[in-house]
Amino acid sequence: MPFITAAPPAPTDLAWRVIGLVNLYRLLIPPALYGLYLYFGEGSPIGATYPGFFLWVCVVYFATGVSIVLGGRRLLPNLRATTFVHAMVDAVAISLLIFTSGGINSGLGILFVVPVGAMALLADSRDGFLLAALASLALLGQQIATHLLGNADAFAYVSAGIYGAVVFLVALLAWPLARRLRDTEATLRRQEVDLANLAQLSQYIVQNLRESIVVVDHENRVRLINESAAVMLGDRGAYPGALLGEASPQLLYLLETWRQRSANPVAPSQTFVAADGGHVIQPHFAALGGNDPSPVIVFLEDTELLAAKIQQSKLAGLGRLSASIAHEIRNPVGAMSHAAQLLGESTSLSDEDKRLTEIIRTNGDRVRQIIENVMSMARRENSRPERLILGGWLTAFREEFAATMQIKPERLVINSLLSDVEIQVDPSQLRQIVWNLCENAVKYGSLEPGDLIELRVGRMASTARPFLEVADRGPGIAAQHREKIFEPFFTGNEKGTGLGLFLARELAQTNGATLIYEPRTSGGSLFRIVFRDPERWVA
Repeated sequence: MPFITAAPPAPTDLAWRVIGLVNLYRLLIPPALYGLYLYFGEGSPIGATYPGFFLWVCVVYFATGVSIVLGGRRLLPNLRATTFVHAMVDAVAISLLIFTSGGINSGLGILFVVPVGAMALLADSRDGFLLAALASLALLGQQIATHLLGNADAFAYVSAGIYGAVVFLVALLAWPLARRLRDTEATLRRQEVDLANLAQLSQYIVQNLRESIVVVDHENRVRLINESAAVMLGDRGAYPGALLGEASPQLLYLLETWRQRSANPVAPSQTFVAADGGHVIQPHFAALGGNDPSPVIVFLEDTELLAAKIQQSKLAGLGRLSASIAHEIRNPVGAMSHAAQLLGESTSLSDEDKRLTEIIRTNGDRVRQIIENVMSMARRENSRPERLILGGWLTAFREEFAATMQIKPERLVINSLLSDVEIQVDPSQLRQIVWNLCENAVKYGSLEPGDLIELRVGRMASTARPFLEVADRGPGIAAQHREKIFEPFFTGNEKGTGLGLFLARELAQTNGATLIYEPRTSGGSLFRIVFRDPERWVA
């Protein structure tokens, strides 16, 4: 986030106001002097020495002021250059006006006081005295020219010196005031930059907060809102400057209710429905300042997310409890299964008793499998992702799976659309996921003993994320059960534990992958593992 920095010296608003006043002075002096010339005629020294030249100087001086007004702030953005250009214009024009009026005895030397004093306020100390020296040299130069042309006597140099001293005195008096103005202006400029940076930082923080925040003023108008809050209230009506009642009448009602009962902090909180109609929002109000009514900051909390966090905490505690129970009952179940096995080997049992012992052993094995799955979830460690080529990994997996399950390797058909699909995943956890899916396909997804199981490898067309599909031609999963197959302990088969697919999805999510189910149009089931986006791999 780039911050605002102090700009290089340039004419500020104060400087432009001073320059504007000086320019107004330029627009008033030429017509005023020429009006005096016309009114008094030859009885006044103003313009009497060179009347034609005096008229042209007045016209050019006035036209210069008009052109500066028309040019505006586009001229000379550097303050020092602007100051000297304006001082040169005034020095030349005023000295020519004095020259055409017969020299310093005309009394027009006082015209230097206003422009020199104004420009000295904008310049630093050395430049201020330089401007005064420039005006004094212009006075002296016109006086020399007037004396050489015989329009003034030698005693007029004294008056020119006095006017020059007055100009220096004005610059000297303006120096401490100018320094104080510059210091004040620099402080204000720094404060403006700091305030702008603070406002920018505050806006950035608010927009990137996880919490949804709305700031409402005493007129119930939205002053600040971040993106997540705007989504809750509706993007069309929720924006800075909008009335809260137009964005969310329900939230306005809750805010007014909170203001009325603010003296009772134990009052129950209320909720309202978000703009999309699919979320229930609980607002929390906090006053800003001591005015009544004061601005209020509103925190919007999605109750579904809160409930999900609570449910996750409950499930974590339940998982630990289940693991403890499973650990305690594993040994008794093993003892019962072992006893049933020994009893079944007795030669004195009837066929009916042997069938009963077989039932005990079968259900004991089922309970043991549930215990192993629960223990596996409880002691599951974080994933240790590695990069591997999926096609080569599947070839080795097929051989191991076929040998363990005692089926022909040809039943697992690997159909790789791409030969070099690379994934990033924990190999042991990937083996556990794919093993569970293939085992389910062998046990429950085959109508005939020799039905094929397809393993497809490729990339998603829209995102280029790699995927692995396990497909069979079995009876499939009933429509009413498809939303529940990944829930713990849900099973559609009396011999299943209901934990295999749940554990498989949990392991996939741990590796940044997604496990989804889709029915096949021609019959059967398809489980797809969509792996982590390669652009988000951690090197």
